[in-house]
Amino acid sequence: MGFKMGIVGLPNVGKSTLFNALTRTAAAQAANFPFCTIEPNVGEVAVPDARLDTLAGIAKSKQIIPTRMTFVDIAGLVKGASKGEGLGNQFLANIREVDAIAHVLRCFEDGDVTHVEGRVDPVADAETIDTELMLADIESIEKRLQNIVRKVRGGDKEAVQQERLMRMALEALEAGNPARVVDVDEEDAKAWRMLQLLTTKPVLYVCNVGEAEAAEGNDFSSKVAEMAAAQGNAHVIISAQIEEEISQLDAEEADMFLEEMGLKEAGLDRLIRAGYELLHLETYFTVGPKEARAWTIKSGTSAPKAAGVIHGDFEKGFIRAETIAYADFVALGGEGPAKEAGKMRAEGKSYTVKDGDVLHFLFNT
Repeated sequence: MGFKMGIVGLPNVGKSTLFNALTRTAAAQAANFPFCTIEPNVGEVAVPDARLDTLAGIAKSKQIIPTRMTFVDIAGLVKGASKGEGLGNQFLANIREVDAIAHVLRCFEDGDVTHVEGRVDPVADAETIDTELMLADIESIEKRLQNIVRKVRGGDKEAVQQERLMRMALEALEAGNPARVVDVDEEDAKAWRMLQLLTTKPVLYVCNVGEAEAAEGNDFSSKVAEMAAAQGNAHVIISAQIEEEISQLDAEEADMFLEEMGLKEAGLDRLIRAGYELLHLETYFTVGPKEARAWTIKSGTSAPKAAGVIHGDFEKGFIRAETIAYADFVALGGEGPAKEAGKMRAEGKSYTVKDGDVLHFLFNT
């Protein structure tokens, strides 16, 4: 399980440049692990994790398979999208299908690249898209409230719950806040997700800066950072132009280029990691001579559920998980030495998998 992030933004903010860099990077990785371009506007990239290479080196694995992240280049947005302006309907439909939103904001000055509003103001740009999403949610809720009136009057428990949650969301939206600010009880969590409100999606603001500002950002990106912090969202600074150049280089050339630019790593790596943190995702590993592989799970996932990420039968017939902490696996030099040192543990169904666990599952067929 990876996750799907939709890339959104106003025209001429660098959204397509960033997506093109992503897909070219993915194509370059294709020789090393399974990759596919699902559609022209969908691409998958490997999630960078140095731990996987370390584990593979120790186990002398023949193949290394990272976990992957899907990016969706969502149709451009203009004011009025909630009413179907431009490609608004397509835009809104695509957002419903992603786990999180990467909102690309123009944080660079360039007289040759016009801005749809005739000025550079990333905070105002963010508000434009937020407003369109909130308006779309309001319209959706109002329609659904009309459609369940009879069921609510008839005492249908599910309808009563839906109405209560929709009115909670509507109150927040009409106050100018996204639905994600609503505090939902655990017993309502599933019904809340089923509402599929656009403004419940976590947001990662991508500050697209000029080449010279890629390391430290600028005044524009600082304002975005303040906005993101106030909202409880995340932000990352990237130069889409640099990422596009890096995507056309081999690994050695890319490292040299990054060093010349004063950057420790590619912006896309930071973007992926920030997305993982935003969605509270973690990684566990399966390691052997055939392959070393990374698997993505939600933080707090039980051992049977984690096994189910590999195959449904693993979860159904789960007996136990043999686990070694990453640090122990590396320090002791592999599974055998870790087992001899008493660092391999047998865990049952109640075990919560931890980030970095090296796991082997036992199950009934």
